[in-house]
Amino acid sequence: MPVETREFDAANYLDSEEAIAAYLADATESGEANELAHALGVVARARGMSDLSRETGLSRQTLYKALSGEGNPELATIAKVADALGYRLSLVMKAHPGEAA
Repeated sequence: MPVETREFDAANYLDSEEAIAAYLADATESGEANELAHALGVVARARGMSDLSRETGLSRQTLYKALSGEGNPELATIAKVADALGYRLSLVMKAHPGEAA
């Protein structure tokens, strides 16, 4: 009898503000825009995409597309989603070679 499996969805495990904050912090470490967009999408699904849609004024379809990690959302969209989720974007200086991060 074959074992049934389901695709892993991190949204199922983001059940506290601490877990969400840690997840987003990890997603920003690479500096890859698509990873940040995807992570915001996972958090949005964990909290409720319909609520986020109402708060941002963006349609659910637009949010799913922008936060899939495969699209190329505008910075304004990312900033609006982050704000609606209770976060703000900021830039942090990278460590110089030879320095501790």
